[in-house]
Amino acid sequence: MQIECIDMWYLKEPVVEDIGDGSQDALIIRLNLSGHIGWGECEAAPLTTVAAMFAPMSHAACKPIFYDLVGRDISGPESIKKLSSEVKRNTMDHLQAPHAWSGIEMALWDALGKAVETPVWELLGYKVSHGKRPYASSLFGETPEETYYKGKEIRDKGFFAAKFGWAQFGMNDLSSDVQQLHAAREGIGPDLDLFIDAGQIFEGRFEEAKERLSALEKVKAGWFEEPFGGQSYASYSALKRCTTIRLAGGEASHSYEMAINCIEYGSVDVIQIDCGRIGGIWPATEVAKYAQKKKIQFVNHTFTSHLALSASLQPFAGIHEYNICEYPSNPKPLAREIAGEVLLPSANTLIYAPESPGLGVEVNIETLKKYSQNVKIEVSGKILYETPVIDS
Repeated sequence: MQIECIDMWYLKEPVVEDIGDGSQDALIIRLNLSGHIGWGECEAAPLTTVAAMFAPMSHAACKPIFYDLVGRDISGPESIKKLSSEVKRNTMDHLQAPHAWSGIEMALWDALGKAVETPVWELLGYKVSHGKRPYASSLFGETPEETYYKGKEIRDKGFFAAKFGWAQFGMNDLSSDVQQLHAAREGIGPDLDLFIDAGQIFEGRFEEAKERLSALEKVKAGWFEEPFGGQSYASYSALKRCTTIRLAGGEASHSYEMAINCIEYGSVDVIQIDCGRIGGIWPATEVAKYAQKKKIQFVNHTFTSHLALSASLQPFAGIHEYNICEYPSNPKPLAREIAGEVLLPSANTLIYAPESPGLGVEVNIETLKKYSQNVKIEVSGKILYETPVIDS
């Protein structure tokens, strides 16, 4: 089978707010593998990613992601892994490349799975897709009262846990953060697990992160996520020595090696991987297996569509002990409408990676039409990219 065509669409909400919500726009990939259509989604700023796909070669290690892709033979999982290695070599100095390649790599697995009528998790070597308990992922409210009601809504929907993050957390004084933490705990009640995501806000502010530990302990936080930047391994490790609260990180990893460093040198207890950033499904699978050997928790990072959710479930679908997953509880309409199918919790409140071929999620063409933005990249009169016509 050959890669015949790769199309992409930049989708955007009518208004994009200055908040930590990545569901407000999207870059959707459609790949044709000898007539088998695969879909992928890049977790990245769409326009810069489009440019990264098509920008003319700067030098041998800074080629466009599209370099030498169309026409390539894909016969099985090893072909995808080999192509990933080539792309990594060709884009060594191209910092947007991992995020951009991630969406294409997802689409390759999806198309291959459809071609051989096999779910992606089975192509990865797993025998069964184990259910995961979804925790509701939400931003903090702008006020403690808003956070309280968000927590109450999550509890009423039957989730076992809630994660709150971003918004104003870490941007004001300690007292403000303490109020938010207590509002979150009061909203979800005493029995649900509570996870806190700092959104890397304490980068370069170690002592301020440390000051929050006592309050986190009082609200019985299950973990403290991303207090620092994705490569601040020494800070993670130092904070780990100051608390019994689990530290979580890794979503900022845009390579397998970064994720391993987060485990080995950052001493995280929970490694969180986004298939739309790390380079796709295969490197995320390798991290899941590494984490299993190290006996630390692996969990997906997903805050966008159910296409991305399905992709991020595949790498650990077959590992029974990794039994929780991040579930975007209230994404923007764009993200909710991308997938034609929605991964809803089953009767026993578990989420499963689909049993159907590929990723088991098709993109809603009407959503592409509704949110698509017209883009053209032209250099010296030569058009490198133009938004493709959306066929039905």
